Amino acid sequence: MATNINRAAVIGSGVMGAGIAAHLANAGIPSLLLDIVPTALTPDEEAKGWTLEHPAVRNRLAANALSGLTRLKPSPLYDDAFLSRITPGNLEDDLGKIRDVDWVIEAVVENLHIKRELLAKIENHWKQGIIVSSNTSGISIDGMTAGRSEAFKRHVLGTHFFNPPRYMKLLEIIPGETTDPDIVARLTEFCGKRLGKGVVVAKDTPNFIANRIGTYGLLVTLQTMIDKGYTVDEVDAVTGPAMGRPKSATFRTLDLVGLDTFVHVANNVYEKLDGGPEKQAFQVPQVLKDMVSFGWIGEKAGQGFYKKVKGEQGSEILSLDLGAMAYGKSRKPASPSLEAAKTAKGAKEKTKALLGAKDRYSGLAWDILKKTLLYSADKVGEIADSIADIDKAMKWGFHWELGPFETWDAIGLVKSVERMEKEGERIPVWVKEWIASGKESFYQHANGKSFYVYKGEYKAADQPAENISLRSLKEQNKIIRANSGASLIDVGDGVACLEFHSPNNAIGADILFMIQQSVEEVRQNYDALIIANQGRNFCVGANIMLLLMEAQNEEWEEIDSIIRIFQNTMMQLKGFEKPVVAAPYHMTLGGGVEACLPADEVCAYAETYYGLVETGVGLIPAGGGCKELALRLSRANPNPEADLQPHINELFMNIGTAKVSTSAHDARKIGYLRASDRIVANQERLIHEAKQSALRLVHEGYVLPPKEKIRVVGADGKAVMQLGAYTMRQSGYISDHDLLIAGKLAHVLAGGDVPAGTMVTEQYMLDLEREAFLSLCGEPKTQQRMQHMLSKGKPLRN
Repeated sequence: MATNINRAAVIGSGVMGAGIAAHLANAGIPSLLLDIVPTALTPDEEAKGWTLEHPAVRNRLAANALSGLTRLKPSPLYDDAFLSRITPGNLEDDLGKIRDVDWVIEAVVENLHIKRELLAKIENHWKQGIIVSSNTSGISIDGMTAGRSEAFKRHVLGTHFFNPPRYMKLLEIIPGETTDPDIVARLTEFCGKRLGKGVVVAKDTPNFIANRIGTYGLLVTLQTMIDKGYTVDEVDAVTGPAMGRPKSATFRTLDLVGLDTFVHVANNVYEKLDGGPEKQAFQVPQVLKDMVSFGWIGEKAGQGFYKKVKGEQGSEILSLDLGAMAYGKSRKPASPSLEAAKTAKGAKEKTKALLGAKDRYSGLAWDILKKTLLYSADKVGEIADSIADIDKAMKWGFHWELGPFETWDAIGLVKSVERMEKEGERIPVWVKEWIASGKESFYQHANGKSFYVYKGEYKAADQPAENISLRSLKEQNKIIRANSGASLIDVGDGVACLEFHSPNNAIGADILFMIQQSVEEVRQNYDALIIANQGRNFCVGANIMLLLMEAQNEEWEEIDSIIRIFQNTMMQLKGFEKPVVAAPYHMTLGGGVEACLPADEVCAYAETYYGLVETGVGLIPAGGGCKELALRLSRANPNPEADLQPHINELFMNIGTAKVSTSAHDARKIGYLRASDRIVANQERLIHEAKQSALRLVHEGYVLPPKEKIRVVGADGKAVMQLGAYTMRQSGYISDHDLLIAGKLAHVLAGGDVPAGTMVTEQYMLDLEREAFLSLCGEPKTQQRMQHMLSKGKPLRN
């Protein structure tokens, strides 16, 4: 199916419009960003002698929105250079240019009348075949296309991007009554593949899927809290990670969203419902209206359900007492149910543990959960035909670890429904019929395939061939070898995948051993090896707990052995005569990066945060990270007369400051990824794309590259780096221990005390890495840093 979307136009340069344009730019799609023409000059424009007819004035709103994108944190752009892919303009001069685009996205204010008027103007310039979508969080698509031609309406649909568009996976696509199904299919494919979105198709109902369920859940939670006298802190303790939900839970989430925005979203449903219990459920409680009237609308106002204040001991978080409408010190509640949830592993077990303790907080969790589950079931067929789409929408849009129906399965469908009925709840007819037919769950997994209930029977979940699931392959007995830290899995077509699955995917002896075994297995029986997994992060580095224990016991020979094994294993990967492709994503740090550096090609997810961060725990990279990046600089500057020093200085700063890329594109920009490495927008396609890269290398007749020597900057270059570090110490930017680490790092990157321009072997550089690493392990302040990272999860500055 051809998508043919090569150029776009976004109308409306507010937060959402500019963010959507930025993400289109991330995907390599040039776009126009249009807004209205200003009706008054700014003081700066008047000072320049401009008039309202000046082009810069007429395009001011869109141009200002673009300049603002580079100041936002986190950045909506993978790389600030991508800003050049967006052209600012205005609706009076430039609307006719939409004839040359493939997709027009309207992202103006959430007002039906304004959207109708804009669609009428768009149709005046529209050309057959151009897709037109409205970015709306809840306005009816059919309502806004009323009065438009049938041909135009066939090309119009809703696209509800969640904010911020770069980071939020969910995209709801909402067809109107007459939208061409082929348009829906084309846009679904494009947004999934090119924009990396998780797409669900929603029906044209108020607030669609995620905001309909999410808003109901938040209102139910607030009403339960008011009715039963819980505090803000108690509710957030229950409705966060204890239930498989984000740390922001209920009230921090409302503060982040903005209470005014939430009230608007809730009212959108309330106003469109005819009456009855559902309409009553969407009535905003008076306390929320009062908070909005006071201006207590959340983080953007400095206070909402929480308020940060400065005290004698630093900043302090206060929480709101709804009864007194006054702030007091935030207190973290404790109970058997909360403790049980905290110690349980995974969202399923956490939820079961929370509900199973039968105390005050498990009661709160049950009251909230049962209402949300019943409401979700009641809306099947109305907001979406598929329970799988409802679950995906809540996971991708609200960061729930389990969707409503997955949660229901986790706590026991039959048992929980029996309890609900005893408590007088109304169970949707289709749920009762499903249980009566002998079914005990909404989902079923068998032979590596998933099934879900759909219109009274199990339906196989759509799993595109490009979305390779390692879990499914393992269920199909595709494991070749395995140990506690890693598995080698047959992914078909002569390709084997090495999967890390240790805690946090940290590299230890088990993973290193499996890498060695994988090389031998692939050498004998397969054509190529890919290194990939599907955990929360690709790899957070080496097992520093083991290193700390050995250092505290002064087992220096053991540490030396550990590092030698790591280095030798990475060299085995690099020297393997068959293609190796690594597929990093999300946090890929320290040893995780070093596991990717030997690969012939890296196929990285766009949201990959890639960095050699060992200085944060008082060490330097010693698994080949310094050596490999120095080799790349030497290779990129083959002329013996070329000055390597500026490049080595930049590398020294990046490693010395533990710099982590903000995206895979940024990793390429700072030299951690090569120009030849690939970047993939959709994480679910990552293993497939890595496999395709490996097969391409096989089909091209892969030949192992010859060994190379490394040209180094030597003693003179080392002195330059050390002087830079000394200057930073004198300026107070780094500590004495940082300066010590910097000296060790400079020694390694420079190639030691040899003359500038000396050609050294990879093994020589590895020896320097290992010696520096070993000496730092013996430093008390390094051991303090390792201990602090293990206990606090963040670096210590000492």
